[in-house]
Amino acid sequence: MHDRADRARFESTVLAHLDAAYNLARWLTRDAAAADDAVQEACLRAYRFFNSQNSPSAKAWFMAVVRNTCLDFLKDRNRYVQHESYDDELHGIATERDAPEAAAGRNADASYVRSCIATLPPEYREVIVLRELEEMSYKEISAIVDVPIGTVMSRLSRGRDLLQQKMQSIDARRHS
Repeated sequence: MHDRADRARFESTVLAHLDAAYNLARWLTRDAAAADDAVQEACLRAYRFFNSQNSPSAKAWFMAVVRNTCLDFLKDRNRYVQHESYDDELHGIATERDAPEAAAGRNADASYVRSCIATLPPEYREVIVLRELEEMSYKEISAIVDVPIGTVMSRLSRGRDLLQQKMQSIDARRHS
């Protein structure tokens, strides 16, 4: 891709989604600097292969590039466990030993929900972020995470259930 028309088409169809790309990268890497690096690398990859992409949605294609770049980044740093199992103790059912100040300190609903999302296992967290925060369709999410639509729907359902359990548990502690 060397001419100005291709560059302009790339900028208008892919770079328009940089905010969504950074949001996804930030949720996957859990690190602002790593997200910046991953998005920059994803942009380079997307630019290099832009003319060969044939996805009906440039946003979904670019988000898949971002996701794969993040997964490569995390794999290289041994910080991502592909099949992490859900552990209530580790991922967030509140226990008595949690300080009451932690629950009392959650003063903003948006920050509270985001912190609850952050406790979800990666496979649920990414579909929740793509659907609820980025408002992508099941079909687009399916293309991004490379799983069937039925799997997207089941991950969303399970992720929402886990998120609701986490929030109810903390709310119950707040009001007791």
